[in-house]
Amino acid sequence: MAALQALIFDVDGTLADTEADGHRPAFNLAFREAGLDWEWDLELYGQLLAVTGGKERILHYIEGWRPEFLARPGLGDLVASLHRRKTAHYLALLRSGAIPLRPGVLRLLTEARAAGIRLAVATTTTPENVTTLLECAGGHDLPGWFEVIAAGDVVPAKKPAPDIYHYALDRLGLPAAACVAIEDSANGVRAALRADLRALLVTLSTYTRGEDFSGAVRVVEGLGEPGDSAGATAGEGDCIDLAALFDLHRRVYGPT
Repeated sequence: MAALQALIFDVDGTLADTEADGHRPAFNLAFREAGLDWEWDLELYGQLLAVTGGKERILHYIEGWRPEFLARPGLGDLVASLHRRKTAHYLALLRSGAIPLRPGVLRLLTEARAAGIRLAVATTTTPENVTTLLECAGGHDLPGWFEVIAAGDVVPAKKPAPDIYHYALDRLGLPAAACVAIEDSANGVRAALRADLRALLVTLSTYTRGEDFSGAVRVVEGLGEPGDSAGATAGEGDCIDLAALFDLHRRVYGPT
C-alpha cells in the first residue's frame, strides 16, 4: 500500500472558520449594494450551507425564500453579479486581517512541509479567496507551499460530488491511498469518500457540529496546539500533528 505522501485540505471551516464572520456578512453587503432587502442571519445561513458554492447558495435561497425572483429576466446574470460583489467584500475582510487561520493549521503545514509531505487544497470557493486567505492569515509565501490549489469552477459539480478531489489527485499524480484529507463538513466528507479518500480527518467548525461524519476515521474539535485539548480524543494526545496523521493513515491502510 502507498505510503502517506500528501495532505489535501478543505478551506472554509477547515483552514479558517470563515463562514459566520466572513462569507455571511459579505453576502449581506452584496445584497444591500444591489438594493435587495435580503438578510442572511446566523441561523438562516446555517441552513443555506447545505448547498456548496456561492452562486449555488444564492440560487438555493431564491428558490426557497424568494421564489418571485425565479421569473425575473436575467436571473443568471443577477446571481453572478451578486457573487462577484460578495467575493470583493470577502476579500476585503481577509485583507483586513479579520479572519485568522484556525489554531494548529500553520503549525501542521510547517511540519508537513519540513518533512517533505506535499500539500494541496480541494475546495468549492474561488481560487482568489484561497490565495488571499493564505497570504493575509499565514504570510505572503504560504500559497506557494501548496502544490495544487483545486478551487472554484474548475470542475462541473461541487461537493458532495467528488470532482474537486479527483481533480486534485490527478494534479498531484497520486492515488487516494497516498493521501489524508482534512475536512469540516458532511458534504466534504461525502466528497472525499466518493473519491476513495478513506484516510479522513474532520475538524469541527462553527456550523458543522451535529452533522453526519460517518466514514471519517477521526473527528476532533480542531487541530489544536501543544498543551491544549482541541485535537484530543481519549488517549490520543493533545493536538493533531504529523505523527497523528501517519497513525490515522495506518489505521486505514496498515503499515507501509
